[in-house]
Amino acid sequence: MTDTDLLKPSYSRNMRLIGHSDQAGRSDGQQIMVRNGYAYIGHVCSKGFSVVDVRDPTRPKTVNYVQNPSNTWSLHLQVHDDLLLLVHGRDMFSQPEMADERNYYKPKSGTHGHEEAPRARNWSAGMAVFDISKPAEPRQIGFMPVDGVGLHRIWYVGGRWAYASAMIEGFSDYILVTIDMQDPAKPQIVGRYWLPGMNLAAGETANWPLERGRYGLHHAVVADDIAYCAWRDGCLVTVDVADKSNPKPIVHRNWSPPFGGGTHNCLPLPDRDLLIVLDEAVLDGMEDGFKPIWVFDNQVKSNPISIATFPQPNDRDYVAIGGHFGPHNIHENRPGSFQSSTLIFATYQNAGVRVYDISDQFRPVEVGACVPPAPKKLVDPRPNRPVVLHSADVFVDRNGICYCTDWSGAGLYIMEYKG
Repeated sequence: MTDTDLLKPSYSRNMRLIGHSDQAGRSDGQQIMVRNGYAYIGHVCSKGFSVVDVRDPTRPKTVNYVQNPSNTWSLHLQVHDDLLLLVHGRDMFSQPEMADERNYYKPKSGTHGHEEAPRARNWSAGMAVFDISKPAEPRQIGFMPVDGVGLHRIWYVGGRWAYASAMIEGFSDYILVTIDMQDPAKPQIVGRYWLPGMNLAAGETANWPLERGRYGLHHAVVADDIAYCAWRDGCLVTVDVADKSNPKPIVHRNWSPPFGGGTHNCLPLPDRDLLIVLDEAVLDGMEDGFKPIWVFDNQVKSNPISIATFPQPNDRDYVAIGGHFGPHNIHENRPGSFQSSTLIFATYQNAGVRVYDISDQFRPVEVGACVPPAPKKLVDPRPNRPVVLHSADVFVDRNGICYCTDWSGAGLYIMEYKG
């Protein structure tokens, strides 16, 4: 595939491809953060994170790669000011049972990594802290260990407090933890919140049907001391985190069943009292059903009400292409990035990046799309995976340039929204 071919999308509307990087051969990517002209990309399969110089977004250059300890993945990271926070957790895709992806999303009952005694654990679990005052040269300055599988995803926008999903020994799945960042070299967990039934060590038992899937926190987005938590098949959970040491529940909304769950992002839009909630498509060929992106009226914080869903891409039959068709991630309006309460950027896996206008919150409309070329080969080590596009994350900078990763191996695509 030539450089020209790489910048020819299979479909576009109101968007164009302007740059591509194979990330120095580590072309799988999950979460991406862009700061001061550098992109920081957590890898799903390549066991570390990469730094890409995007000061000229038409000519991105990979300038560094930081490798993880063995058997450890770091698919998610956060960047703010001169700090980079990186998750450390067990590399799940390298486990033999994960060759069938459905096993990753099955309910956990305290054995998801907990079957191994701490002395036998052969991966790093916790959160690494890096100084990125020299953007191309991350330097680790701290680490927060946890006893268990590790962290999955973090929310940090500066200041003293960070929030993360952590699978800790004794719990059935990931829970919410609040982290004191006052000393970045020695972050400390100061508070925890979980759904009743998750604390197996305390003798709790689940009050939900285990066959329905995973009741575990993907991550939270925090605004005005409320953590908007995507609790996978537990759907939407909101938590008062004004007291960092004692988070308190506000409301739990669960639509699984009849819908499929897999809630992945909860993005508050405080100026409009709206909440965008995305359910992740996790299986090939829509085996897990229709996964919406929801609009909630959030005027009453204890009573969010669903008022609309985003339209699905319909420019071609994406189910027939294979792989995952459905939402995965949204741009989360981070400080320093593009911020909008009317334009929502989402990745739709084999259907690329989609842009939606929610000026009328009751009638979201698609106003842009860009579907990059599929990879020629996969980085994903699991057998028999289809060689198709899997757009994972999108970060939009303050100039409206979109940076999109692919967790299977298409590399970093840089796009311009022309709307």
